[in-house]
Amino acid sequence: MSKFSRLQQVSFLGMGVSLLLLASSDLWAGEPLKVFILAGQSNMQGHAHVRTLQHLAMHEETKPMLAAIQNSDGTPKVHDQVWISYLSSDGVKQGKLTTGYGANAEKLGPELTFGIYMQQALGEPILLIKTAWGGKSLHTDFRPPSAGPFVFAESQREQIRKQGKDLESVQAEKIAVTGIAYRDMMAHVKKVLGDIRTVCPDYNQEQGYQLAGFVWLQGWNDMVDGSVYPDRGKPGGYDQYSINLAHLIRDVRRDLDAPLLPFVIGVLGVGGPTADYGPAEMRYQAIHQSFRDAMAAPSKLPEFQGNVVAIPTERYWDPELTALRTRESQTRERAKRQSKEQQLDVPSAQRLEIEFRNAEFTPRELEILEKGVSNAEFHYLGSARILGGIGKGFAEAMVPLVKRTNIP
Repeated sequence: MSKFSRLQQVSFLGMGVSLLLLASSDLWAGEPLKVFILAGQSNMQGHAHVRTLQHLAMHEETKPMLAAIQNSDGTPKVHDQVWISYLSSDGVKQGKLTTGYGANAEKLGPELTFGIYMQQALGEPILLIKTAWGGKSLHTDFRPPSAGPFVFAESQREQIRKQGKDLESVQAEKIAVTGIAYRDMMAHVKKVLGDIRTVCPDYNQEQGYQLAGFVWLQGWNDMVDGSVYPDRGKPGGYDQYSINLAHLIRDVRRDLDAPLLPFVIGVLGVGGPTADYGPAEMRYQAIHQSFRDAMAAPSKLPEFQGNVVAIPTERYWDPELTALRTRESQTRERAKRQSKEQQLDVPSAQRLEIEFRNAEFTPRELEILEKGVSNAEFHYLGSARILGGIGKGFAEAMVPLVKRTNIP
């Protein structure tokens, strides 16, 4: 026990392990099982369809990532030293890490490459506990206990009155749902930690576990909520998000008895760097940048130095996909206008659009569109290249935090 510091959050759950179990696998010879928590909303769920993995093969820099994810015959690899327990809208899914732990069984999120590259960096088994639901806010759903109750702004109360609703009833309904995602997250984490063998059957209880890190990827529902953040886009307009996120970090550490638990904040980056926004996106530039600054702000607090970092996920955006999608939309609109002018029937209009696409794009560009995109911009285009880069980036950011906080 003396080899572990008080801050290493080591939990020894029991000593009744048979010699047969101890000898069953060399994987468990050494340090306690390191546990990483991943939480957030739809982008932490992950909306990259597995077919978009083929886009990785079209770029030299991402071919190694594809090789880490798939076998040579195209089947997904099952990672024998990485386990995951994932709570989402469809309940709990758990087992060895592979594809299909995204928003549904055909999708993937940042958990896949985070788990792969984190395990490679540590060279030992790891457990991921992921809790993510689409459409969840920090101001309400994930609101941590220390943030206190949600309080309606005067403008919100006035709107409620104009709608003819009873303010007290609405406030009561709000109180009932406030913090529910936070509570569900914590309950699932504690349940898994209380019986790790339900996820990892060969887990060695004598060696215990260490809470080694937390990754946060959330924000869309807060960023677009003008009623909660009426001054969004202005200096200080999202200050309350920063305050709530700092409370989240403190509360998670307190509730898990892990005072220096490393945190990686995935700063929302859909659309890429705001400095590169085109004419169609410029009206959102101030809002998006203001929110990104607010997400990163807690990492600059003195109390979090050395154990909390903010990673701009904009750096993993794919500008080529953005450009192609813009051209695709413009091409579709031109085809629609011409179809309307010529009063074409549906089959003829469809053929015209195909003709326009084939004239506008090279075969490689069409292939990129087909393989690279499976969802909307706010879901990082449903791109395995983007979300795979984000997960890998989270792992690269987490490794020095784990070492810095004295977790072997």
